[in-house]
Amino acid sequence: MSKQTRMDLIHGFTAELVYIRTQFPMGKTGLTLKDGQLSPSGDELQRMMAMWGPAVKPGDQAMITQILIKENHIRFEINGGPVKKQKWYKRIEVSGTGGVPINNTGESNNPRGSYVDLVFDGYVPDLNAQQLKDLLRPVFDFNAKSAAEAYLDTLPPKVREAIKAHRVLVGMDHDMVIAAKGRPPKKDREKDGETEYEEWIYGEPPQDVDFVRFVGDEVARVETMKVDGEKVVRTEREVDTPKTEVAKKTEQPDFKPANAPTLRRPGEEPDPDSPTTIHNGNVPVAPPPPDIGPPPPNLVGR
Repeated sequence: MSKQTRMDLIHGFTAELVYIRTQFPMGKTGLTLKDGQLSPSGDELQRMMAMWGPAVKPGDQAMITQILIKENHIRFEINGGPVKKQKWYKRIEVSGTGGVPINNTGESNNPRGSYVDLVFDGYVPDLNAQQLKDLLRPVFDFNAKSAAEAYLDTLPPKVREAIKAHRVLVGMDHDMVIAAKGRPPKKDREKDGETEYEEWIYGEPPQDVDFVRFVGDEVARVETMKVDGEKVVRTEREVDTPKTEVAKKTEQPDFKPANAPTLRRPGEEPDPDSPTTIHNGNVPVAPPPPDIGPPPPNLVGR
């Protein structure tokens, strides 16, 4: 890639607003796009989404905040990238009392930022802006007029047609139902045996009333009460959508401040045999006072 092309692409794409066409997981691991194929994808991507959650989802608007052109790939960072950039004054190291440094250089995750690497064979070829947009089509939509349009374009044709007709299909998720019917005027939470579900209610008599039942994030049942009294119930799956279960919260280790107060002199190592030393995160218990026997007799007045 020539120097002029490099400059044109960086100037042309930096700060560009795009609509997202796929899921980007949180964390420092982004996506890789090569020959039109994304990785991670499928079950692996869903596991990452379940573990870390989404940085952005299909239909979200994002900003390309940095472009890095490497030997065989171009990295597009969105919404600041996965790691928060430190200000210059946060890279200064200051020594506190006793010569203990106060360090501000630690990197921290940016929960709304991520990236995609557009990978080529061997080297990055000369590309114009339109060619690059075409290659990025699986992840970015540069031409969408609205978030709804960008979101619809990521869905299977059957789901897209149902949403345009304001119909709910068994197997849809929450976002799809909201796109089709809007947010529900009424919600009910119930329990059928051991299964908890949430029911979204659309419409009021004398119009048709739809009862959309969710089990987790998926529509499991659609019941429609028509004006003439007919009841239509659908429970058979009508569309397949990838499942993303929310990961259970794992127990975090106890946090100990790096500069916790101490009575030791600067540079003095803790005594491993001291009763106040913490081993493996267990807080020590003070030993009981020694048994000194009964008190001496009172000799006053003798």
